[in-house]
This record gives sequence, C-alpha cells and structure tokens, in this order.
Amino acid sequence: MVSVNIPDRLYAEIEKRVKESGEFESVEEYITFVLEELLRDEEEEYPLSEEDEEKVKERLRGLGYL
Repeated sequence: MVSVNIPDRLYAEIEKRVKESGEFESVEEYITFVLEELLRDEEEEYPLSEEDEEKVKERLRGLGYL
C-alpha cells in the first residue's frame, strides 16, 4: 500500500461525507472508490482504437511533442 498526502481540510471534508453517507467504512475506501470511478470514466470517455492511437502519436511526433 502506498501513502498519499492530502491537505487536512480536504481530509476533513471527505471524512464528513463518509460519516454522512454511511456507504463507506473509511476515508481511504471513499478515496479509492472516487479514483477508480474517475479512471473508469476517463477510459470510457476517450476510447481509442490502436489505429487511432497510432495516428495521434504520429501527429504528436510530427509536431515535435514525441
């Protein structure tokens, strides 16, 4: 397991939501859930085929970014 530092203010706000919701057992469980949802949404929002991904890479190379 890896530790991540977040501001005390943010931790307190999340802790409050955890207690109010009753859906999560800890701040860590809530944060894990939120991050997994964010990553899942991001993957679903911008799915690229291998061909499209290669075209993007070629374009970025042509522009000097890769």
